[in-house]
Amino acid sequence: MPDLWTKKKEIDFFNDSRKFAAPEQLFYLGDDSRYYAYWPKSYKGKKSTLQSRNALIGNFTEKFSVDLLQDFASTKGLYAIQGVICDEIGLSPQSPADVVLCKSKQREQRAKDVVAIFEVKMSIVWNWELKNNQLICLGDFKTHKGNPGLLRSDSMLKAIGKSINIRVSSYSASRIPIIILGNTSITESYIPKVDHLFHAGIIQGFWSVNPNPLDNNGDNLKQTPDNGFIRMDSYDELKQNLENLVSEKYEFFSSMKSRKELGKMIEIANRESEFEAKAEKFFSLIRK
Repeated sequence: MPDLWTKKKEIDFFNDSRKFAAPEQLFYLGDDSRYYAYWPKSYKGKKSTLQSRNALIGNFTEKFSVDLLQDFASTKGLYAIQGVICDEIGLSPQSPADVVLCKSKQREQRAKDVVAIFEVKMSIVWNWELKNNQLICLGDFKTHKGNPGLLRSDSMLKAIGKSINIRVSSYSASRIPIIILGNTSITESYIPKVDHLFHAGIIQGFWSVNPNPLDNNGDNLKQTPDNGFIRMDSYDELKQNLENLVSEKYEFFSSMKSRKELGKMIEIANRESEFEAKAEKFFSLIRK
């Protein structure tokens, strides 16, 4: 059974990356000659910006997500693939999907073979010090000055923007659910936005796969009022949400029509005898 995000995953990241990356590429070097993953809130010296770690943690968390999803995918005859390209739904070589559940193994996919898209927005959550070649945990994200994962406004905006780009690329994207996969909670200001995006059908969920991002478990959001954001506390919980995600047939629709136009469409669609036929008729009318 795959493991969710824990401190051990972060230790694995640093240990793996240190095989080919210098400490200065992974840690901030303080005036006190100490190596920090983030600037502690108590730190008073000069500060610099660290960009070199971003690509490394991005690739590590995408591979982690592939491993996390592959066990479930296998039970459905699917594959979890990193960096998927599908021009039909706006996934170009310059902006591929982070991880996709799909029906075939290749990186280049047809829209009809894409089952679900996962955009990965994870980063280092805890603060770490590299001391005498050993990693020491200095505290959770409340103790340092960085905003990790889904707590970063720019990460949220990028995830939302990419999801909208997929949604408006073509009608082929209308049936594909999109999940934003993170390893932190979200800020309070994003709670209504996340639920609105969920209800609007643009994004089918913001999921955190870190059960315990805070060491004292305080102020640790489990879910938003309408479940636009959910924290997964176990692999079984994640598996159940994945099951719900792929077991239903989804259809995204969005338009700006007058009430008179909508009324006519509903009346015409209602002439069909079966529920699914009514829906198909309505979608065909609203997209004209």
